[in-house]
Amino acid sequence: MGGLRFGVNMEKFAVKRGLIKQLGTSGLTQLGAKHFDDVTASAEGGFTASKGILTHVEAKYDGEGALVVDSQQMRGTDLEALLSEDGGRETAMESRAAWSSFLDEATGYSPKQRSDKAKAEGKKLSKAKSSIRMALKMIDMSKSISDETIVLVHELIAEIEEKIEQKNATRAQSLSEKLGKLIES
Repeated sequence: MGGLRFGVNMEKFAVKRGLIKQLGTSGLTQLGAKHFDDVTASAEGGFTASKGILTHVEAKYDGEGALVVDSQQMRGTDLEALLSEDGGRETAMESRAAWSSFLDEATGYSPKQRSDKAKAEGKKLSKAKSSIRMALKMIDMSKSISDETIVLVHELIAEIEEKIEQKNATRAQSLSEKLGKLIES
């Protein structure tokens, strides 16, 4: 990943079709420079930065066309100290506004649209998890499913679980549909 380290605070956002191509290879870094401070570009077209209460922001587009962001924000006594300083509240508000504007431009979606996309992804992941439970229940209950089919089902379940772990909801859902057809046949 060449300098970018994505961790616990990682978020993934859907990106409007064609936006990444429109921005070009350095477009995300340019957006970062527009909204944040201390921007450092990475070899993959991503960047690291900070701004006010956002002590660390790392962003890149992944291979599936999503925006992946890892951010850290001031907390506890550090945040209290900043907010009690002259202009501290304004700094905090500017940081949040920069974050929101960056997400708007880097995804091509408004906050409402991002929320709707996230809900849809959550539903797909939930359906994929449900299909796994249903397939395992069918295997337990059925006497007519062959050992070959059971092996295929477990292989497919492993692949679905991998896609769920990767938060690839679209692929997890399509594999779960395939799982349903395999169990029904």
